[in-house]
Amino acid sequence: MSKKRRGLRPTDARRRFAPGTPPAARLTAGHLLAPSWARDLASGRPAKTAVVDVVIPVFNEERALSASVHRLWAYLEAQLPVAWRIVIADNASTDQTWLAAQHLTDTLPHVEAIHLDRKGRGLALKTAWLNSDADVLSYMDVDLSTNLESFLPLLAPLLTGHSDVAIGTRLAPRARVTRQLKREVLSRGYNGLIRTGFGAGFSDAQCGFKAIRASAARKLLPLVEDCSWFFDTELLLLAERNGMRIFEVPVDWVEDLDSRVVIRRTVAEDLQGLWRLRRAFWRGDGVTRDGVGDLLASGLT
Repeated sequence: MSKKRRGLRPTDARRRFAPGTPPAARLTAGHLLAPSWARDLASGRPAKTAVVDVVIPVFNEERALSASVHRLWAYLEAQLPVAWRIVIADNASTDQTWLAAQHLTDTLPHVEAIHLDRKGRGLALKTAWLNSDADVLSYMDVDLSTNLESFLPLLAPLLTGHSDVAIGTRLAPRARVTRQLKREVLSRGYNGLIRTGFGAGFSDAQCGFKAIRASAARKLLPLVEDCSWFFDTELLLLAERNGMRIFEVPVDWVEDLDSRVVIRRTVAEDLQGLWRLRRAFWRGDGVTRDGVGDLLASGLT
């Protein structure tokens, strides 16, 4: 794995909120001031350089990458009141994507890039997240189909400690979605199957707009087997199985007609993944060390 690093944005001081803080709490620099962080500065101890990582997994996206990263960078610089970093994760692209990523790291602060020799969005996210020192790990698709104004509401319940995972949903009543009827039907059918087969409490497993607390990611990622498109579904089902709280944010979402997703193959892989996971849960697998006691107590084996 190759990695290119730039200087990171100095973090604002921050205070950890109580778990009962409302998830819609507005995040401002004032809310995030922390006397303990200030004492670290006064004592000369190094402070954490990143609070939020935003990973963008890409494969052969030389045309879209630069414009999308510049747009995301401008939004984060203007709106996010905590330290952030953009990480471009190149999934073994065969075009000029890696060169475009390197150029972005050279010209924009707070941007890094990693290059993987194997394809797979799940693999890219695992690699980037497991090598991060940020408190909150997130990702979004390079097409930025989801309105960026939903990003702060996505982060809020994680930064406050209210939830472990936060996801964008295109299937909630307040979501506004523009996409082909075929994809809408497939999405609703797939998510309905998850709710029926697993009793899932979340509504949209596949929206490319998610975030997770680093502490939760460190527990769950070793359990996630899929390295491709089923990664999202597997991560969420494992999170629920281990008693983690998932927060949903209705999003405005516009379909990218140049998507790299091959629908027929992805559907087949997703169904295979659901069957694999169903059998694993029947065997009692998929539980973190911390979650074993809760699972035994509830009888959900």
